[in-house]
Amino acid sequence: MHRTKNDLPESTRVAMIKLLNDRLADAIDLFNQVKHAHWNVKGPNFIAIHELFDQVAEHVEEASDDLAERAVQLGGVADGLTASIAKRTSIKSIGLDLPDGRSYVDAVSTSLAEYGAKVRQAIDTADKAGDKGTADLFTELSRSADKDLWFVEAHLYSER
Repeated sequence: MHRTKNDLPESTRVAMIKLLNDRLADAIDLFNQVKHAHWNVKGPNFIAIHELFDQVAEHVEEASDDLAERAVQLGGVADGLTASIAKRTSIKSIGLDLPDGRSYVDAVSTSLAEYGAKVRQAIDTADKAGDKGTADLFTELSRSADKDLWFVEAHLYSER
């Protein structure tokens, strides 16, 4: 840890840095999964889904930047290295080659939902630790993930 004049207790900052890096791993993995879907989606709604996945990826990339910066603000190191992400992520992989657009939409919505659930758990963890700033960040990320999930799931409604 590096020195900071942040007044949160060091033990709280250490715990929050770990939590932030865990969710950072999820966000980077989710970004990569959504970009994979963006590149590989096919089907009659290709352009709409292709563009939506690109927008979702941008939102998740912004989230990863916010998570990383918060970890450093608290005196830690943001760990976004590929090897670390592979070990830390809690998001299930969408798979390499899905057969059609609906399969990609379903897979991405599942990953977004998993990420959203982990972020909501992090809100409570940060709040209980007394770090309102980190809890607020996770609240913001939760709203964004939920909105993206809503947009992605909308492509499943006509087929239910």
